[in-house]
Amino acid sequence: MKKINKKSFKKISPSILSADFSKLGSEIKEIENAGADLIHCDIMDGHFVPNISYGPYIVSVVNKITTLPLDVHLMIDNADKYIQDFYKAGADYISIHYENNIHLHRIIKQIKDSGIKAGVALNPATTISVLNDILSICDFVLIMSVNPGFGGQKFIAETLQKIIELRRIIDGFGYKCLIEVDGGINQDNIKMVSDAGADIIVAGASIFSQKNKAESLINK
Repeated sequence: MKKINKKSFKKISPSILSADFSKLGSEIKEIENAGADLIHCDIMDGHFVPNISYGPYIVSVVNKITTLPLDVHLMIDNADKYIQDFYKAGADYISIHYENNIHLHRIIKQIKDSGIKAGVALNPATTISVLNDILSICDFVLIMSVNPGFGGQKFIAETLQKIIELRRIIDGFGYKCLIEVDGGINQDNIKMVSDAGADIIVAGASIFSQKNKAESLINK
């Protein structure tokens, strides 16, 4: 299988939300062999977002399949109650949403105290100014470039400026915080997103809908 060409981006985190769960093991091994850096796990509860996906058990199964770090995105209410469950399941990164977690400092500390990387996710309509008092302690920020809840949506172009501005702030203050971008990313826009300042790029449908998953991640 052809290896992923990473000239135009840093790290790729394929989202298994778009994988064929009837052959999840082989799907994960295929993207792992192709050169993926992380495995993105979208956790949805049908409350914060209008969809239900899976929980800690599936994350634990994925952890047994792959040696790659697990990038767990909690699109759920009461995320603080489930941090330990996902930690025990094998999460290496956990992101929670600004929009429904009012005690962000406490939850980020809870995640970091578990020895894993903590991130804050922002919906497309949420301004990055809400991160002013917390950016210094985040390991990463997840910029949503679609409204969360469903795979296969179209990239919202206006979020590109948000990535650029966040990159400027992080670099300006010298924060050790990565930028992750998730939603509607494909061969046509992946370089643009990377050039704007993304460190980790999540892609789901544009990878798993392709017969050759390695080729689907290449942006020439």
